[in-house]
Amino acid sequence: MRTIIQGLVGGVIAFIIGAALLGIVRLAFGLSFWGGEASLVAGWLAFVIGWLLGVGVWEYWVREWFNLPVKKFEATGTSRYFTFCTDHKVVGIQYLVTFLGLFLLAGLLAMVMRAELMAPGRNYMSGATYNNVMSLHGTIMVFVGVAATVGAFGNYILPIMIGAEDMAFPRLNALSFWFVPPVAILLLASVFSNGYDTGWTGYATLASSTREGVIFYNLAFFTVGFSSILGAVNILTTVIALRAKGMYWGRLPIFVWASLGTAILSLIFTQFIALAMIMSLLDRVAGFSFFDAFAGGDPLLYQNVFWFYSHPAVYVMILPGLGIALEIISVFSRKPLFAYKWAVFGMMGVVVLSALVWAHHMFTSGMDSPLRIPFMITTELISVPTGLVFLTALGTMWGGKLILKTPMLFALAVIFNFLIGGITGIFLSDVPVDIQLQDTFFVVAHFHYTIVGGGIFALFAGIYYWYPKMTGRMYNERQGKIQFWWMFIGFNLTFIPMFWAGLNGMNRRIADYVPDLGNINFFTSMSAFFLGIGFLLFVYNMAVSLKKGEVAADNPWGGYTLEWQTSSPPPLENFDTPPEVVGDPYGYGEPDAKHVIFPAPAATD
Repeated sequence: MRTIIQGLVGGVIAFIIGAALLGIVRLAFGLSFWGGEASLVAGWLAFVIGWLLGVGVWEYWVREWFNLPVKKFEATGTSRYFTFCTDHKVVGIQYLVTFLGLFLLAGLLAMVMRAELMAPGRNYMSGATYNNVMSLHGTIMVFVGVAATVGAFGNYILPIMIGAEDMAFPRLNALSFWFVPPVAILLLASVFSNGYDTGWTGYATLASSTREGVIFYNLAFFTVGFSSILGAVNILTTVIALRAKGMYWGRLPIFVWASLGTAILSLIFTQFIALAMIMSLLDRVAGFSFFDAFAGGDPLLYQNVFWFYSHPAVYVMILPGLGIALEIISVFSRKPLFAYKWAVFGMMGVVVLSALVWAHHMFTSGMDSPLRIPFMITTELISVPTGLVFLTALGTMWGGKLILKTPMLFALAVIFNFLIGGITGIFLSDVPVDIQLQDTFFVVAHFHYTIVGGGIFALFAGIYYWYPKMTGRMYNERQGKIQFWWMFIGFNLTFIPMFWAGLNGMNRRIADYVPDLGNINFFTSMSAFFLGIGFLLFVYNMAVSLKKGEVAADNPWGGYTLEWQTSSPPPLENFDTPPEVVGDPYGYGEPDAKHVIFPAPAATD
């Protein structure tokens, strides 16, 4: 905790300095010392620097730039997780626990929303308060979807899967995580500025004129985007440069391919959301007019820049999940991964096509009719490479000996839920249908089947699958299965009715509705409460198993990939002897199949 206190102290001091420097400049131009939102922006940028220096960047990194001795990292035990630790396994756990906490917070906000929507009329909160809660819920959930899975398992598991000792840039890896806690602080602090009511998209020109809480939103998105770019650089470099001997591209585990595609998307497209946030901030605090139509700007410019990132971001959320699902399905079907190369082509096809579909979010924004057609076609085409991934999953299970442990159940749910999300996405890619269903609960249901039904279910699949490897303990299988069925049934009972509600005129982002929709909303709210309670069982299972769970074997699932060929949990550098990859990672059922050997160290004189 000392590290976090140092970070907060450093951040507060830096905030004061940053705001004061801007104040001095303002005084020089005859303005007041405190510039309101402009001072908040200047202070925040300084706060982030002070926070990072305080949590360890100065001690473990920057001192080296001035030829000063760098502090050697010595923390052990649970104290490692509260420090600037460069061990990729610690960083993975930091990501996982932090984003699980944010996920539970966002879920609690969803319960607050559903309480208001149980009956028509104003029940517990005003429309403005509801929109604030809705906006905060959406923003946190998007951040969880973007960073939780690839942040946790891309850090902890990926280097071990390719036989590396660590990430390519360990200090940059730790840095990318420590950008995250200030983002959580910032979003929660927005509540004390009356929040923001723009939804998670922050559309101009509303974002340029609404309450100052939207400044917190802009800065949070910018900061987490910077973290995402750093993580992407690290993953790409690690996979390209640090693969074990014999780990050719055709022998990469499918989760590594999925993470590679995710990193490409993050590296290329995240800069656009950063640009959108900067432009929005400049409009608001510096008198620019990028999006002000009365001053020569264009509100649609924001939508184009925002969605040029945010639709590829959907696949940043889902590609790692699909990779996890395929890993688990192969292991628990005891069969080689069907059509491995086609699954890789499918994932890379998604990466390419995801750059060509952003404007289908703008069919009702005044887009010229002829321009709608190519975006409708590219949106429908993206279902082809996605379908290859589905065929790989189905082909792997066909004729296999399915072992229905908790990770496998969640992996199967990923395929089922994402299929519904994909099919309903094809409906929304069709221009006439999209015009009718725009801003209805049909879109809400589709989005949640894609991101929660695919990405978040995959996050839980990965937690249960790699829990023995990360903790050295087994979770309670019976409780795990109960939690799966609770979550799966509760999720579908909550979101399937939303399709019906959307088809019958239920608008999203509005706290009230016509009385005819009262019964369906009451049912949806009760189902949501049921779903929310199920996560308490998950927390209980993980916490108790961490202390009292059965000691895990090194390879409890009989997996072939490299993470199962080392101890649980792995040693500091992952392997006692450098591994050499000699075959396919999915040779289940094949005589004499072997993925890796550990050559004896060469004799020395």
